[in-house]
Amino acid sequence: MLYFIPAWYLKNEWKENEQLWHIRRTQTETDDTVKQVQLFQRNHICGYEILLLSHAPNFRHFLHRQSVFRAPYWSVFDAIQGVRRRKQAMFSFHNLNWPRDTEFVYTPFSVIAMLLGEMYANIEFGEYGNPIQVDLYRNGQITRKNIYDDRGFISCTEVYENGKKAYEQYLTEKGVWKLCRFTDGHVAVNPHSSRYLIRTLRGEEEIPFLKNTYTSMEEVIEEVLASWLRTTRQEDIFCAAAHGQHLPLLDRLLENRRTIFSVFQNRLSLKDEKSVQALSRGDCIVTDSEDNLELLLRTGGAEKNTKVNIPPYDTRVDPGISLQLPVQKILFPVDHLAPEDLAEAVKYLAAYLEENKDARVCLFTRNADFGREDAILKQVSESLEKNGYPPEWARKADRSKAEFWLDAEDQIPIMFMVEQCVDELSVSKCVRQQRIFVDLEEPPDLFLQISCVGMGIPQILRSVTQYMRPGRNGRICRDISQLGENLRYYLENLNNWNTAMIQSFELGKTHTTQYLIEQWKEVIDRIGHSKSITAGK
Repeated sequence: MLYFIPAWYLKNEWKENEQLWHIRRTQTETDDTVKQVQLFQRNHICGYEILLLSHAPNFRHFLHRQSVFRAPYWSVFDAIQGVRRRKQAMFSFHNLNWPRDTEFVYTPFSVIAMLLGEMYANIEFGEYGNPIQVDLYRNGQITRKNIYDDRGFISCTEVYENGKKAYEQYLTEKGVWKLCRFTDGHVAVNPHSSRYLIRTLRGEEEIPFLKNTYTSMEEVIEEVLASWLRTTRQEDIFCAAAHGQHLPLLDRLLENRRTIFSVFQNRLSLKDEKSVQALSRGDCIVTDSEDNLELLLRTGGAEKNTKVNIPPYDTRVDPGISLQLPVQKILFPVDHLAPEDLAEAVKYLAAYLEENKDARVCLFTRNADFGREDAILKQVSESLEKNGYPPEWARKADRSKAEFWLDAEDQIPIMFMVEQCVDELSVSKCVRQQRIFVDLEEPPDLFLQISCVGMGIPQILRSVTQYMRPGRNGRICRDISQLGENLRYYLENLNNWNTAMIQSFELGKTHTTQYLIEQWKEVIDRIGHSKSITAGK
């Protein structure tokens, strides 16, 4: 059996990152573990299970959003809380026990329960319209926050005193509190409900907690996880996302077990000596890119184990629609560019836009924070004005005005626009419209690169990568002053652009789904040494 240990945490807490439906998601849910689970489920590579260490009362909805609803999993908090239910339950806030004379007021964002003219509760909903949280009030101050499990019960309740959080309790399906976690981090066990649930080959076992109080939630998780690990076989393999939240815990518990660590983007600093030492105790390290692999090799400390680059994303031929558009869009990521580099790049981009009136620059950001678009446009506008170009080139489009109402400023075309994309769907929709990809960040965005390969979009980067070969599907731009020359090469010569498109599709053939499957089979067979988990058997 292969066990995936994900890093799906909320700001380094042992909690899920479930959001209210009306709050814009500021970061993507898709990571290496999501893509690995999708790959294993759809292609039946070998038996697997997700090993969930975070409190995730809406985990079924998360799996559904990632198209892996049927994925098998074991949750440490289900074991702690003694939860036996597996299926979701349909329930309405109307079914809760409300005081008599409660009146419900429907707002655009939530439902407010009013009692005797005062707000009694605020009911919040998830992305699927299911109630996930009920905040209770008294005299205008919050007193309690009930967090609902999508299987139809209160999973956790937070108690507030004078408007400040005092403690939180984790409950059983019947509403009996099991653990109480205080604001200083220590955890108390209910003496009248002091057992956790472990499923074994012999059936379910209720095991007593070893202590009445624990210094932290991590200590509780370690005890329960250690008990569960004793039910697994020695030849089982654990594929853990490299993340600082659980790395010390796994370093202690998975000693002498077959372990794969998965490195993804900058989730874990490979310059941290302790982190690299913990990774070195695994049997294999899988990186998402050649850049991370090279960084790992340079840092040393992990010489004994196998290291391999297996991208989390596959390439799929999906030609873009840029040739069907009246403008030539230039995709330009800005999140990790230094302010001075962005200002200099804007100067050379503006110079090219003055030559090519059909070109437009899409300033790409994954940061969906409120005000992020205004901040980028302000910085670009200031750079334009400083270099003698119209600052109005960088502004928001005013869709409220009809064409015959446009004033002098509105008649100036918008040449720089911001594209805020968080999830894979919005990113793919944006990339399909681009004529060329220019990334001056180091390293370049991996998902954007793979998307460009699949859509046949030329790339202009600062260095060679596994998805860009100079002279084939892209060019090197080590000096920002060469930006205009590289743009002219592709945007003013359709033959060069077509050649890059064909070469992109050829390069994509080496990073297909089948390629990823073969890579994972090789890793599993190398460290498995067991017919029971041999990939593809």
